[in-house]
Amino acid sequence: MRPHASLAPATLLCSMLLGTMFLGAILLGAANAAQPQDRIAVQDVKALLLAAIEAPSGQAQGILTGELADAITRRFKGSTPIYIDVSTERRYSQQGCSRLQVRFWQDGVQLPEVSAPRRQTIDFGIDYCRDGLPPKSRS
Repeated sequence: MRPHASLAPATLLCSMLLGTMFLGAILLGAANAAQPQDRIAVQDVKALLLAAIEAPSGQAQGILTGELADAITRRFKGSTPIYIDVSTERRYSQQGCSRLQVRFWQDGVQLPEVSAPRRQTIDFGIDYCRDGLPPKSRS
């Protein structure tokens, strides 16, 4: 006797689909659990600046992609993607404007005249509004 021989073909198909979906959900959950954070792939940091302004937490994280990211990684022999972390230092009274702290970082960067690869970090602050301009006032 074949397994599931007593089940109707539609029931058997439904059971197989549910089993496959369940296994896929488990595998997807395991893959997501391995990710330290959800990061948005961006070719331009502006998308993350806007995301941080809009986010209730005031934060956004991403990975720089595209030709620029590839060129930087090749030039400095980085061993990881270029990560970007944006956090809100202060929200201004002008709607949609904030003081943002931006950090770019990459592991395994080999700088000229430095003996070993290391994490390279670039931090800066920027006053930024949804329209792409600085705020009219810092109050």
